[in-house]
Amino acid sequence: MAESFDLKSLAAKSPEEIFSTLRTSRAGLTSREAAKRRQEFGPNEFRAEKKIQPILLFFSKFRNPLLILLLAAAIISGFLGSPFDSIVIVVIVIGSTLIDFLNTYKSGKAAEKLKERVNVTAAISRDGEIKERKIGEVVPGDVFLLAAGDLVPADSVLIESKDMFVNEGILTGESLPAEKFLQAPETKILYLGTSVVSGRGFAVAVRTGASTEIGKIADKLKQPEPVTEFDRNIKDFSIFIFRITILLVLAIILLNIFFEGRSTFEIFLFAVAIAVGLTPELLPMIITANLAKGALKMSRSGVIVKKLSAIHNFGSIDILCTDKTGTLTEDRIDLVKCVDGMGNPSDEVLFWGYLGTVHLTHVRDVLDRAIQDYAAKKVRTEKGEKVETEGWEKVDEIPFDSVRKRDSVAVRKEKETVLVTKGAPEELFKISDAYGQSAERLTTALRKTIADEYEKLSADGFRVLAVATKPVPSRATYEKNDETGMVFRGFLAFLDPAKKSAKETIRKMREHNVDIKIITGDNYLVTTKIARDLNLEIKGVLTIDDLAGLGPAELRHKVESANIFTRVTPELKQAIIRALRENGHVVGYLGDGVNDALSLKEADVGISVNNAVDIAKDTADIILLRKGLRPVIEGVVEGRKTFASMFKYLMMALSSNFGNMFSMPIASLVLPFLPMTASQILLNNFLYDSSQLAIPFDNVDASFLKRAKKFDLNFMKKFMIIFGPLSSCFDFATFAVLSWGFGFTGHAFQTGWFLESIATQTLVVNVIRSRESFFTSLPGKALAAATVGVVLIGWILPATGGFAVLFGFIRLGAAPLLAIIAIVFVYLFAVEFVKKWFYAKYGGLIER
Repeated sequence: MAESFDLKSLAAKSPEEIFSTLRTSRAGLTSREAAKRRQEFGPNEFRAEKKIQPILLFFSKFRNPLLILLLAAAIISGFLGSPFDSIVIVVIVIGSTLIDFLNTYKSGKAAEKLKERVNVTAAISRDGEIKERKIGEVVPGDVFLLAAGDLVPADSVLIESKDMFVNEGILTGESLPAEKFLQAPETKILYLGTSVVSGRGFAVAVRTGASTEIGKIADKLKQPEPVTEFDRNIKDFSIFIFRITILLVLAIILLNIFFEGRSTFEIFLFAVAIAVGLTPELLPMIITANLAKGALKMSRSGVIVKKLSAIHNFGSIDILCTDKTGTLTEDRIDLVKCVDGMGNPSDEVLFWGYLGTVHLTHVRDVLDRAIQDYAAKKVRTEKGEKVETEGWEKVDEIPFDSVRKRDSVAVRKEKETVLVTKGAPEELFKISDAYGQSAERLTTALRKTIADEYEKLSADGFRVLAVATKPVPSRATYEKNDETGMVFRGFLAFLDPAKKSAKETIRKMREHNVDIKIITGDNYLVTTKIARDLNLEIKGVLTIDDLAGLGPAELRHKVESANIFTRVTPELKQAIIRALRENGHVVGYLGDGVNDALSLKEADVGISVNNAVDIAKDTADIILLRKGLRPVIEGVVEGRKTFASMFKYLMMALSSNFGNMFSMPIASLVLPFLPMTASQILLNNFLYDSSQLAIPFDNVDASFLKRAKKFDLNFMKKFMIIFGPLSSCFDFATFAVLSWGFGFTGHAFQTGWFLESIATQTLVVNVIRSRESFFTSLPGKALAAATVGVVLIGWILPATGGFAVLFGFIRLGAAPLLAIIAIVFVYLFAVEFVKKWFYAKYGGLIER
C-alpha cells in the first residue's frame, strides 16, 4: 500500500486526500487495523537486529589464511613426533585469536546493552486517543503528534504545522534546522530519525522500516564490507610464505631421498621442522599484542576500538575525510559580530536585534539563542551594562515564515511603539526605504554599499541576518503588510566557530602527512571560511554540481585535486571515498549521522562518536567518546607503531630466520648427518620467537611515524634475497669452523650450530629494527633484555643434564664457544653495514 507512493506526490495532496489514499483518518487508525498493518509491513525497524553468537564470532576469527597455515603445521608436527612444538603453536594461535574475539565480543555486547536502554516513543493517535507508543509499533497510516525534542518516527507527511523547525542534519549534513510548513509540498515531508527543534505539528506515517530513507541506507550496508589494505597485505604475505614453504619442503624431501637415501620419515620430519621454522607463527600474536596495547592506550583517551585491525589501518591512513560540524567547529551557532550597513561595529544593531528576540513567544531557534548568548557574553567580557530592555513591553508579533523569511515584534516604551524586524537581508532590502539612526533615504548608491557589505560577510562564511525598525502607530495588533517603509539598521553575523583545538591537531596531521578532505552538506562559503580559520590549505573546492554526472575515471581524477566538497549527498560521499581508495589511498572517514553510514562502511577506517545515531555507531570501526580530531591523530600514531612492530618481526623472519632455514637443506646434502635435528630446530624456533614478544614494547623512530608506510611485498622479497643469503654465508662459515677447524660431527656439530643459530636469529632484530644506525637508534629495554636473555638460555641448555640429553646437546669447550661468539659479532656488524647499503640503494618501504 504505502510503499507504492512517492512522498513528494503525496505531500502535494490535501490532508483529506492523504487520509483517503492511506485509508486512515485524522483520528488515526484503530488498534485492530494497526495490528493488521504491522503484520503486513512488519515492525518499524530498518534491519533485523541479530544477537551476537559467541561461538560463531570466535570461529569467524580463523578465516585468516596465516592462522590456517600455522594450525596445519602444528597438526603435522604433532603427528610426526613433536607434540611440544605443536602445542606451543596451537596455544599462540588460539591466544591471539582469543584476544581479538574478546575485544570484538565485549564491544558488541556493550552496543547491545546501550540499545536496550534506549526506549524511544512517539505520541500516536489510535482509536481517537493520543498515547505514547514505541516507535517500532508505528505503521503506515498512523497519525502522530510532534513537539520540540521529538524524533520523527517514520517517513511522513505533515497535515498540521505551527512554527515547526526540524533538524535534518543526520540526513543532509546541514547545521541549521529546516522549517516545515504546509504551503509547499517539499516542506511537508518528514524523515524517520530527524528531530523537531521547535514548534509542533501533526503528521501521518507513509513509510516505515526498510522502505524509509534511513532503511534504504541500512539495506545498502548489508553488502559485504570492502576488503581493507591490511587484510589484503596479510593474505598476500601468507600466500608468499606458503609457496616458499611448500617448495622448500618438497625440495628437501626429494633431494635427500634421491642423493642420500636417508629414511623417508626422518627426512620428512626434518623438512616439517624447517617449514615450521620458516612460518612466522608469532606474527598473529605480535599483531594482536600491538593492537590490544594500542586499543588499551586509546581507551584511556576516550576512544573505543570495536575492531582491532582498524588500529593498523589507522596507521596506514594518508587521507582523513570528515564533516566540519563538531569536528572542525564547535557544533554551535554563535553571533560573531554586529555591524551597521557600512560594516562598522554597532551596539545599536545588537540592541534592536536583541529586543526583537527576547519578546518572541514561539520556541526560539539557534540564531535567536545565539543573539541572547552574545549579549550576555558582551556584558561579562566588557563589564558593561546589560542590553537595556527595561521599560520595553511586547505589543504583538508577526511569526516567521519561509515566504517572507523574516519575523517581526512590535514593542512599546511609554508613548513610543516600534516594529522590529529581522530576517534574510535580501528580503529586508525590499521593505526598507531608509537607513540608520538618522533615517536617511536609501539611494541606489547607498543600497549598493550596504549590499556589498552583505556580500562581504557572506563571502567570509557568515550566516547573516538583517535588522530593520519602524515607528508605528499604537494599536493592539499588527499584520504582515505593516512591514513596509522600514529603516534598515545593519547586520547580525553568525558562525559555527572553528574549534580552537583543531588548528593544533591539523598541524600535527600535516607533520604526519595525513591530508584532510572536508566532505559536507553545508555550503561553499561557510566551509571555506572554517578552513581558512584553521590554517587548512584550500587546494580545491568542488560542489555537488561539479561532481554530478562524472564517470568513475573522471571522479578519480577530480577527487585528487580538491580537498573541500560541499553540498554532497550520502551516495556522493561514498563515491568520493571509493574513488580515493581506488587511487591507492588508505582512507579514514569521521561521521555521526545516518547520511554518513555508507561512507563509514566504504572507508578503510570508519570513525564515529558516542552520541552518533545507532546506524553510524554500528557501522564504524572506532568510536570517539568526544568528537574531535585529537583522538584521530593519536590513533594514526598508534597504528604506525603497530606497523613498525610487525615490520621488525617480518624483517627478522626474512633475514636470519630465512637464511638459517635455507642453510639447513644445503648442509643436509653436504654433510653425512643432519645439521640439526627436528627437535633442535623446533626448540630454536620456539626460543627466538619467544624473544620477539617484546617487540610491541620497543622504541619506534620518530621519523618512521611521520608518514604512512605501505606494506610492500616486493620490498620484503628484496630484503629476503639480500639478508637471507648474508645469514647463510655466516652459517657456512660456522659449518667450516665446526667441521674443519674443530672436526665436529654429529651431536657436537649440531650443538655448535644451534648456539650460532639462536644467537644470530635472535640478536639480529636489534640491528634491523631501524633503518637508522644501531648506535643512534637503540632498542628499547624490554626488547634488548628479551633477546639477550633468550640467547643466554639457549647457550645454557647444552650444559644442563637431562634437558641436554633430551635434545641431543653436548658440552663444548671454550675455544669453539669463542669462535662462535666471534662469528656472531662479525655477522651483526656485517648486517649493520649491508643495511646502510641496502636502504641507500633500494630506499625504504613505499611511503604514501
